[in-house]
Amino acid sequence: MPGRGQSEWLADPADYAFPTYLTVLTALIAASAAETVSFVGTSMGGLLGMTLAAQPHTPIARLVINDVGPVLERAALARIGTYLGSDPAFASYEAIEAHVRAICAPFGPLTDAQWAHLTRTSVRRDAQGQWRYNYDPGIAVPFRSDAAVPPLWPLWDAITCPTLVLRGAQSDLLSAATARQMQLRGPRAAVLEVPGVGHAPALLDATQLAPVVEFLRR
Repeated sequence: MPGRGQSEWLADPADYAFPTYLTVLTALIAASAAETVSFVGTSMGGLLGMTLAAQPHTPIARLVINDVGPVLERAALARIGTYLGSDPAFASYEAIEAHVRAICAPFGPLTDAQWAHLTRTSVRRDAQGQWRYNYDPGIAVPFRSDAAVPPLWPLWDAITCPTLVLRGAQSDLLSAATARQMQLRGPRAAVLEVPGVGHAPALLDATQLAPVVEFLRR
């Protein structure tokens, strides 16, 4: 998505919003020339997948949503807002990895190699040699200015493709009650809880990946 990783940063931070992201996603799928796609999305990515899957003539044939749903718990949004868009600088790679481990602790127990991978793919070194997160801090501007997100059940109820929902058993963003409703309405998703994990399962080990792979190959 724009503003993250190697993607370009947007001139106006207000454009870091769902209309922009959905336009990018639609263009990306069109450029692939694929008639149908399987979609795996975590958190914001899951919301994007859910929105696209709800559209008429959607190209999404199978949908995996990782620890997000039609109702977003306010406490989790407040927690995410405490660090999203911050731009701390660290003198060493070891220092920024320690920070990644702290803010991503809800991901659950990861190996040292998994933490190293998560850090390497999330940070950059600036022109002064300092380590920073590899995103535009402006991505937080719309997040912090938006009012509470209304329930998105109309989108969920419009989805018809086979759907799998992963939920961290200790998630503060996707409640157990919401996950249960996701089983009962709309695409009547299969729900898999990942023990010992909050928001969100990192999908870095076989026990989490195997059910996703099996679902997509089914």
